Amino acid sequence: MKWVYIAAGIALFVQMLFVPNPEADSSHISSIVEAVVQDSGVPNAVTAIILRNRLFDTIFEVVVFTIAVMGAHFLLANERPFCAIYQFTDQPSIVMARLGATIAALVGIELAIRGHLSPGGGFAAGVAGGTAIGLVAITSSTEWMQAIYKRWHAATWEKVSVLVFIVLSVITLAGVELPHGELGALFSGGIIPVLNILVAVKVALGSWAVVLIFIHYRGLL
Repeated sequence: MKWVYIAAGIALFVQMLFVPNPEADSSHISSIVEAVVQDSGVPNAVTAIILRNRLFDTIFEVVVFTIAVMGAHFLLANERPFCAIYQFTDQPSIVMARLGATIAALVGIELAIRGHLSPGGGFAAGVAGGTAIGLVAITSSTEWMQAIYKRWHAATWEKVSVLVFIVLSVITLAGVELPHGELGALFSGGIIPVLNILVAVKVALGSWAVVLIFIHYRGLL
């Protein structure tokens, strides 16, 4: 039986190499991209597909990320906190990590605000923001990071961003859209820029929560 699967795999490989794909017509692909751009009002067709054409899927992607953060809390809740947490203490490492955090944070803000105009978007912006938080965490006191997380009610804002995203997505799926504005302008694409920013906030704050959990229970180095 295994030889049948091997033969089928070889046949599929040969088919992909030598048999032309009838749908791989560049003019056809270009027309699809142009249609997506015109319908959404944003030049970034990827963001338009994620936050408009396939918005139903994106809702559940955001919910899955929320469940992942909750799962990290649940799975580590019964473990003993790590006793000794070591951070980088040499000055060159601290300077480099915090410089990298500053750059990552600025990139995250840029991707969140202009993700509908250029490559990027909410998920990429959130990852950049989470990277900035992680770089600060490896050079700072854990207690200080926890105190800031609680002082600014980051957990609450994370949940609020998810709920607002879901509500706005449902309204959009129901057919209610904001004016698209001028194509290529910062304030264009209707609700897409707002959804981008909400996703960025949710992913960044969720990454912050996960980083703090793993540092608390597993240490840093």
